[in-house]
Amino acid sequence: MKILDRYLLKTFLFTFTTVFVILFFIFILQTVWLFISELAGKDLDLILVVKFLLFSMPRIIPLVLPLSVLLASIMTFGNLAENYEFAAMKSSGISLQRAMRVLIIFIFLLSIVAFWFANNVIPYAEFKFVNFRKNIAQAKPAMAIAEGQFNDVGTYNIKVNKKSGENGNILTGVTIHEKANNIGENKTVIKAKDGELISNEKSSILKLVLNDGYYYQDVTPKKYEDRAKMPFIKAAFKKHIINIDLSELNKVDDSKESIAGTNAMLNVNELRYTLDSLNKNLENEIVSFSENINQRVGIRKPTFRPNANEKVKKKSLPNDLLSLYTNKQKSDVIKMASSNVTNNIYSVESTQKDLKDKQREINKHLTALYEKFVIAFACFLMFFIGAPLGAIIRKGGLGLPIVFAVLIFITFHFINTFGKRLSQEGGMTPFMGSWMSSFILSPLAILLTYRATNDNGLINFDAITTPISQLFQKISERFFPAQNKE
Repeated sequence: MKILDRYLLKTFLFTFTTVFVILFFIFILQTVWLFISELAGKDLDLILVVKFLLFSMPRIIPLVLPLSVLLASIMTFGNLAENYEFAAMKSSGISLQRAMRVLIIFIFLLSIVAFWFANNVIPYAEFKFVNFRKNIAQAKPAMAIAEGQFNDVGTYNIKVNKKSGENGNILTGVTIHEKANNIGENKTVIKAKDGELISNEKSSILKLVLNDGYYYQDVTPKKYEDRAKMPFIKAAFKKHIINIDLSELNKVDDSKESIAGTNAMLNVNELRYTLDSLNKNLENEIVSFSENINQRVGIRKPTFRPNANEKVKKKSLPNDLLSLYTNKQKSDVIKMASSNVTNNIYSVESTQKDLKDKQREINKHLTALYEKFVIAFACFLMFFIGAPLGAIIRKGGLGLPIVFAVLIFITFHFINTFGKRLSQEGGMTPFMGSWMSSFILSPLAILLTYRATNDNGLINFDAITTPISQLFQKISERFFPAQNKE
């Protein structure tokens, strides 16, 4: 490897690593803020918080990696152009393509690593992340109950004054409101001096043992006039056991994250196998519904094919079929036909909705499949946008390069998100939705590379900034003449 290649690679790697670490830290803080409600007030120890962050880190890579490549490329080549190092290279007969050669090899290797990471590490991390969130209460159920406040646990609203014990499973000053099945106020209140949470990781039932307490329940009389007396049931107990279904305790609000079903937990081979099953299931559903609806409307498959030479005798029917029936029979026929039409329309609409949901699930899996290849291509795309752009603007550091990098990446991310959402709803094919951002920005990469390799095609930013500064100078001289004279 020549000295120039070593110098460029060293400069780019240092900038890329610095930018990647900073951006990764920023996105980690965003993740903590996004799930702060699950971390705060739950008495989580440091090990569980670290696991939570470790499982959430890989999902950040598809966002951080292309942005880091883009910003590092702009900064590296911007510094080289600003310090006239490119001019020295060109005077020595070294073109921009020659200077980019070693970095292109590095980006190619980085793209392979990015694809491997998206195909193997991210699905495993997504699986562990979702299951960690769902099983955190089962491993330590006391963490779902914070001191001094009411906590929704299944069909119960539980408040404890103090928790103690090794795992916080000893409760003191327990107040429980049992939620009614129908919409209304809580009609059952349980107060106990102390209690204990008993759970088993192999069981889905959490046992709450209460000691020395009272049980209150409002009674709704059958007669309305007796309700003014506000009767209730009161009972004392020495020991009372409540069984709580952990499936309710472990419910996760997936609206806070971008996990769509299980497609984010599958690699390429698993996605293809799942897609094959989903497509066959959809085809069988369509065939089954078509046969069912044909039978409802009276369309049946012919059991035999008449010979072409043999004439089929057809019985002529009157023009007005209802004339064959009495008025009562006519009414019954019309009512039956109306009922059949209504039922068929309802069946068609419900099946149509079900088929759309299944097609949407197929589109989500296809999008997840294409995204694993998009992240690898995005590294190439951002490099061929950032490197020529840095050579064109001739600015390094953290000023103008950050502005360009953020604008380009926001455009890329917005188009990518819009395309995925649109493809999932059937507005376009999943292939086009996943690759739309790459297709739109690829001409920009080609244009910038062409301009950077031709000196006469460089963008002169002084021609843009100078008229603006002169305009502000004229405005300042007109409205603040005294200050300008001084």
